[in-house]
Amino acid sequence: MATEAGAAGATLTPPDQWCHWHAGSSQTARPIRFADRQSGPPVLLYACAPCREQRGLELRGQQ
Repeated sequence: MATEAGAAGATLTPPDQWCHWHAGSSQTARPIRFADRQSGPPVLLYACAPCREQRGLELRGQQ
């Protein structure tokens, strides 16, 4: 979603990501880990800041 364009140019708001832990959108969702599926490639799971803190989840690459 774009905001009003200012004199210096257009400013964009960050897109919402999906938090797989609380099953809702969040602007703080970051990649956590891959999950296997029965068919097709693995899917990357995302968690928002509150879910990461509550569940002790670490960002992918910081594990």
